[in-house]
Amino acid sequence: MTFLFSLFRLLSWIISVFFQTIKSLLVLNRLLPPPPFPIFRVPYLPLARIIDFMEPEALVSLSLCSRKSHSVIKTQRRAPFNGRIRVSWPHRDVMFYSVKNLTRVLRAANYSYFPKSERSNYVKMNGQNVPVIVHPLDGFLVSGWENITEGLETITDYVTNLFNIDISEVFVSDDSFKMIEWVNSRQTTPLKKIVYMAMAWSPCSSEDEMNYILRDCRCSSEIRIHSKAPSSFRFSGNFRRIDCLDISNSEWVTIDNLLTMDEIDIHLDNASLSNSDLNVFLKHWLSGGCPRLKLFCARIGSVDIFRVLAGLRHNVVRVENRRDYNSPFGHQWTLWDGYDIQRADGVTATVHYEPVGALVIAVWPETTHNYN
Repeated sequence: MTFLFSLFRLLSWIISVFFQTIKSLLVLNRLLPPPPFPIFRVPYLPLARIIDFMEPEALVSLSLCSRKSHSVIKTQRRAPFNGRIRVSWPHRDVMFYSVKNLTRVLRAANYSYFPKSERSNYVKMNGQNVPVIVHPLDGFLVSGWENITEGLETITDYVTNLFNIDISEVFVSDDSFKMIEWVNSRQTTPLKKIVYMAMAWSPCSSEDEMNYILRDCRCSSEIRIHSKAPSSFRFSGNFRRIDCLDISNSEWVTIDNLLTMDEIDIHLDNASLSNSDLNVFLKHWLSGGCPRLKLFCARIGSVDIFRVLAGLRHNVVRVENRRDYNSPFGHQWTLWDGYDIQRADGVTATVHYEPVGALVIAVWPETTHNYN
């Protein structure tokens, strides 16, 4: 048994070193042609093990070397995909997103911007001959297209087909809502996360865009809005049930809106809510409203904790020791002090405020986020 264990460790070390060598040959040495080591002459069992050891971005590079490399990766890879695929319209990127990092894999760029001296490297992608260069600073692959929208869709199809996985996240701007519909139309599982960010030349969204993101687009878990709404915008009706809602310019959010929310994680920056509004929301939670809530944060400019806790002082306990809180969606807070308050069912929350004008309601026990 000792001998077999030592042999296994040796083989694992060899495979690990081999993987790093292949990755350096593919990415650092500008991708093509395939490495001189006869990787595809390796027997299928150890070959599958090698492929499982390789990082997804290295496998994308290797798959572009030849039809055989693409076929072998697609049929031999068995390791679970540890992360998500994100498509970013503003940057025209396909990215791998995991707990550890966010890695750019493929970018779609206009062909006219390619240096003429570097237009000779072509790869086969979904039946098309596509010019590809390596980004000079960050090392990810950049593909050239006359139509960038078509290019982004093609590289997205290529990567998702290679790993047989759906897109989980999209990052869109005001001119790319069709990307959300395109993604949802090509897969049976809805998007998990949508990040909407207005561009510098158009910092304000339209009312139709805001209503679409908040009410109409298909998204199962998380919506982040980093855009200003029109000054006249008001959201009517109930908020849909979603796990995380993060709004960076939330002046339009009213207490009536807040009372219709059923989220796990709510973040409202630049809010126009008053201390009395926050008192109403806290009483709403104590009476059983927003039952899934784990973390609430509203930045309102100035917090008067005594007005927030008005009528509730008999049910609060002052806490002065430091506690760290991790929300289900990766937000972290250090609660240096606060007031513990208990609901009728025994669930406890800490009400914490900061001089910068942020009120936090952290519901215990904390739950760390699972990005998969």
